[in-house]
Amino acid sequence: MASSPRILIADDQSDIVEALRLLLKREFTVHTAASPAAVLEVAGREELDLVLMDLNYARDTTSGKEGFELLDKLRELDAALPVVVMTAWGSIEGAVEAVRRGARDYVQKPWESARLLATLRTQVELGSALRRSRRLEQEASRQRAQQLPKMIADAPAMKPVLALIERVAPSDANVLILGEHGTGKEVIARRMHEGSLRASKPFVAVDAGGLSPSLFESELFGHVRGAFTDAKADRVGCFELADGGTLFLDEIGNLPIAQQVKLLRVIQTGEFHPVGSSRTRRANVRVLAATNVDIGREVVEGRFREDLLYRLNTVEVHLPPLRERREDIGGLAMHFLERVAARYGKPVRALSPGAMRALTEHSWPGNVRELEHVMERSVLMATGDAIAAEDLGLRKPAHAPVAAAPTADAAGDEGLTLEQIEYHAIQRALARAGGNVNDAAVALGLSRSALYRRLQAHGIKAG
Repeated sequence: MASSPRILIADDQSDIVEALRLLLKREFTVHTAASPAAVLEVAGREELDLVLMDLNYARDTTSGKEGFELLDKLRELDAALPVVVMTAWGSIEGAVEAVRRGARDYVQKPWESARLLATLRTQVELGSALRRSRRLEQEASRQRAQQLPKMIADAPAMKPVLALIERVAPSDANVLILGEHGTGKEVIARRMHEGSLRASKPFVAVDAGGLSPSLFESELFGHVRGAFTDAKADRVGCFELADGGTLFLDEIGNLPIAQQVKLLRVIQTGEFHPVGSSRTRRANVRVLAATNVDIGREVVEGRFREDLLYRLNTVEVHLPPLRERREDIGGLAMHFLERVAARYGKPVRALSPGAMRALTEHSWPGNVRELEHVMERSVLMATGDAIAAEDLGLRKPAHAPVAAAPTADAAGDEGLTLEQIEYHAIQRALARAGGNVNDAAVALGLSRSALYRRLQAHGIKAG
């Protein structure tokens, strides 16, 4: 037989407590308390279905201050616990304030028994439904996490990454994912979203660093019709699209300072204005950001706001390059092979030993993204059911020593690949600039951030 709902009656007047206990005892299991401290003691000990509480506990006090403080503490203890407040006739303002603070309803003293019972029954049912919904949501989240496709990440370098993702994913913490180009930062972001309580809500990805200043606000915050020349209709921005879910901001390290200020405010307050609108809108999003630049160095050199970094990197995930997780190359290659072969209807099913050896020995400056492209090309080029080494089309890495190759200064660039030419050009520019990255970037006609990306891709240490 199901147990009756458990109600806590809280009032400092014993006659009121006794009258309520007699009224409710046939339908509810009743606990009583005469002070805020006693209420918290019972609530911490018993699993309650509802609290019916007065707002005033000190003699000759009608401010409700004690009741408001108690209500806040009960909300901290269990946000799903329904609280109904009692207030004397003529003190409706206090009841309204209590509802604003999280109380579900209020009743006036002296109460009407039928109305009081109906109110309590309704709130007990609503509270039970809310708890049941939250349990189902948490269980569904756990099941989704268990059903996620297994990440191909058996290398020792990936073990701490996976452990950190498992700990952080269920939270609402903002996460900054750091790693070279092509290491799979968006894959990690999607996995964290799928392992969170927001998994049933949208995951919206945007290349924040690739947005022009003129498009930044429109893309992230939206715009209204007529806001600018080409605004022919209202547009919903990424923050609003991701409301309740996750917003992934890729290449955040390339965001100009002016846009960083605007982004910081929205992350701090959750409020924004679509371009051309004065109406404030709100969005509840979890922000996952990613960058391949040395973000700490960008802060030191004044190109990235430190306060924005603190908002983004509650937790940092450092994703290792593929050359540091060679144990995963074979598994990743077969994964891409199977997917591409199915897409193109090719009978390719395996990698020859020579092809596997070539893959594991390659330096992979483009990381997992490069491996994916190589496997797509290889499947298309293969003539049998297995990929041979020559089908891979791998070239010697630009940053590896080139035996007997003519240096660019001695014999020009003839005979070198485009990657090797770029590598030598950067080395020459750095040498002429005495290692100064700013001067080298100017000489090469590149921005400083663009040069840093190329330095990382080629494995060149600078400064």
